[in-house]
Amino acid sequence: MFMQLLFGALLALLIALAASTFRILREYERGVVFQLGRFWQVKGPGLILLIPVVQQMVRVDLRTVVLDVPPQDVITRDNVSVKVNAVLYFRVLDPQKSIIQVEDFLMATSQLAQTTLRAVLGKHELDELLAERERLNVDIQQVLDAQTDAWGIKVANVEIKHVDLNESMVRAIAKQAEAERERRAKVIHAEGELQASEKLMQAAEMLGRQPGAMQLRYMQTLGAIAGDKTSTIVFPLPIELLKGMADLSSKP
Repeated sequence: MFMQLLFGALLALLIALAASTFRILREYERGVVFQLGRFWQVKGPGLILLIPVVQQMVRVDLRTVVLDVPPQDVITRDNVSVKVNAVLYFRVLDPQKSIIQVEDFLMATSQLAQTTLRAVLGKHELDELLAERERLNVDIQQVLDAQTDAWGIKVANVEIKHVDLNESMVRAIAKQAEAERERRAKVIHAEGELQASEKLMQAAEMLGRQPGAMQLRYMQTLGAIAGDKTSTIVFPLPIELLKGMADLSSKP
């Protein structure tokens, strides 16, 4: 009985030693190996052999991490309070730095993303925040990437998802948009009036240089007026036309 217990204990010990000696890392994993507490090397993927007790390994996932940045209270440069949330895409490039240089790179990156989001967006006005998201995404991504480089992390992309405004600000923006549409309509109408007046001036100059054209235009106007039989119209007869008719009658 004692021998069976001893054999079972030895077998369990051997299994435990084998489990701590042989490790299998997937293609997207790397192992940061420490030997007697000091960094030794990065291993993987595949089968990894470790010296029990002497060596320890920390797994690091190299796949892209999608991190949701919770809504942040941001005060823009024009003193408008908004809530902004975003999504962050990053991955580990240097497993050694991600384990040695920072205690928890996931938590550290999340906290840094929140503070950077508030700091960068606070330098811009509300109109820029609503209309220039692509440029702001790039600005946030560059700031985060520069600060996380020491942790062996590459920030690939940052996307602002939602910008929440209070009801009073939404109504103010709607009024501003309506006023802008009215302004554009008035400008377009004024430009049309200007173009029409320029064309009329050109037509008047041309008719003034050609008396025959003026008379032809006058006759066309009379024809248009004569088509309306519901009213009686009195109009003057140009002296030039009378002179023309007198000249025609005086000819043999």
